[in-house]
Amino acid sequence: MTRESDSARELLRHTVATLAYRGGKTLRDADANFIAFRADEKTRTPLEILAHIGDLLAWGLSIAQGQEKWSGAKPKGWDYEMERFFKGLKNFDEFLASEDPLACPMEKLFQGPIADALTHVGQIAMLRRLAGDPMRGENYFVAEITVGKVGVDQAEPRFEFE
Repeated sequence: MTRESDSARELLRHTVATLAYRGGKTLRDADANFIAFRADEKTRTPLEILAHIGDLLAWGLSIAQGQEKWSGAKPKGWDYEMERFFKGLKNFDEFLASEDPLACPMEKLFQGPIADALTHVGQIAMLRRLAGDPMRGENYFVAEITVGKVGVDQAEPRFEFE
């Protein structure tokens, strides 16, 4: 691996860690009624979006490993899908940290499953506000986001606001 590809791979790992941090904040302490909230009859619920994010992470890893496989899982409950989210991040990060070659360009992983997952985390955050269960805003530029830290336990926010 060249220094350039090492650097790009670390940036992708940082993006996965950012997804863990932002996703963790968005999912943490959600009201029980929120998970079934619908902004409109044609929109997904937060639970359905979270399950979709789990699908995206599994799909992204399968692409990275050269064995692309999509599986649209039926949501199994908020706690299960949260656990699946963090497990998917861990599996993806462990693969990116390994010496195993990527079966596709890193840019494709970013523009597809990772960017899509970030978008969906934002949708869940927006739905929390619409459902009357908002989380505090945060200056993510100063957040303590660490490559490899992709579990439920994340750093405390450094600068939040209403």
